[in-house]
Amino acid sequence: MTLINVFTVTPEKQDELIELLIDVSEHNVRHHKGFISASLHRGIDGKKVAMYAQWASVEDYEAMRQNPGPAPALEKALKIATFDPGMYEVVEIFLPER
Repeated sequence: MTLINVFTVTPEKQDELIELLIDVSEHNVRHHKGFISASLHRGIDGKKVAMYAQWASVEDYEAMRQNPGPAPALEKALKIATFDPGMYEVVEIFLPER
């Protein structure tokens, strides 16, 4: 399962949101069962932050969300940004020709 989460933030809060997401991912999220990987992206306009995370299953992701560990950081993120999450299944991966 792939979670793509796009946060909208004011440019002056973008770095704060990024640091918050790095901290919660490094110290909490990545240690949960079923976590595979995550990539954090800074919008070049200063108004967006996107996170692309892969989980073994929807259930593993939901279990992480129910854990109280990441909750304070995620609540703080919601105070400085809005977000639009979506869950996806990988259909195809394209690589350069060799």
